[in-house]
Amino acid sequence: MVRIIPVDRLTDDDVREILTKYRKIALVGASPKPERDSNEVMHYLIEKGYEVYPVNPRYSEVLGRKCYPSVLDIPDKVEIVDLFVRPEFTRDYVEQAIKKGAKVVWFQFGTYDREAFKRAREAGLVTVAHRCIKQEHARLIGD
Repeated sequence: MVRIIPVDRLTDDDVREILTKYRKIALVGASPKPERDSNEVMHYLIEKGYEVYPVNPRYSEVLGRKCYPSVLDIPDKVEIVDLFVRPEFTRDYVEQAIKKGAKVVWFQFGTYDREAFKRAREAGLVTVAHRCIKQEHARLIGD
């Protein structure tokens, strides 16, 4: 079995700090379908007290929350942009995260794009890759 090693080089303490310091998350690729990972992760994050803003131009609402067509359409401050989109779409959302003033871009499993990751880093954002925000929260913080 091949294990993907995080390219972000963050320690457990770094990730724990991200998850405790930042509470406003734009979840890009949100879906109202309960079988989708994005739905499960969004539900978990809401349960844990995070303010989650679903982002997906195909839906008007996800889990009872207004769904925005882009990160830039969210009227509030956003600290983490959590990506649940194919790698070829991450560059646009990284640019939106930069313009929005986000602090972190989180590349969920299967979303990593080297150029998008590099761009986010160059713009001064903390970059997390090849990790699931729900799994990391459960592992490092739990209930």
